[in-house]
Amino acid sequence: MSQEKVAQAVVRRPLRVRERSSRSFDQRLALRVPRLTDRYSRLIAKLPPTTRIRQAAIGRAAQQAVEAWNRRDLDALLVGYHPDCEHHPPREFVEAGLWEPTYCGREGIAKLMASWAEAGTDARLEPSELIDLGPRVVLLYVLTMRTSRLGDAPLTRPYASVLTLENGKILRIDEYADHAEALEAVGLGLRD
Repeated sequence: MSQEKVAQAVVRRPLRVRERSSRSFDQRLALRVPRLTDRYSRLIAKLPPTTRIRQAAIGRAAQQAVEAWNRRDLDALLVGYHPDCEHHPPREFVEAGLWEPTYCGREGIAKLMASWAEAGTDARLEPSELIDLGPRVVLLYVLTMRTSRLGDAPLTRPYASVLTLENGKILRIDEYADHAEALEAVGLGLRD
């Protein structure tokens, strides 16, 4: 996709999550009636990023997913995932031996999430911005980790996810330990 086309379809907005959260009504409904959620996701995915309905739906879905991750609610998190999803952790974390290069399917996501607990790591994502590019969505965060390996001193660093969507579901996640690298990966440079 050319830089010009990318710039036309970009919607950037701040994203915040609650300090404490629990499953919302729509998350509970999605878990009980997944086919309804699938249809809703497909409809939203067809809308251009600039429509208010899509902006609200994508923003809410991202907020709920981050909140689910922060409370380690795997079932609620996986509501938005395609069954054949792939998760690619940051290159730096893979090279350090913390994670595998790729986690496939919902079982892979569960394995990745369990690895945080096994490492004795308490982590929280604080999103700052959501960028909707249509078939891809970028989430920029600050990741705060506490781990027994570091004496429970908090470590804070930038973190970003590039989500590739198919029919409104997350098909692929590429994660970056640097906001600029994630923006570059989707064709948005620092000047944007």
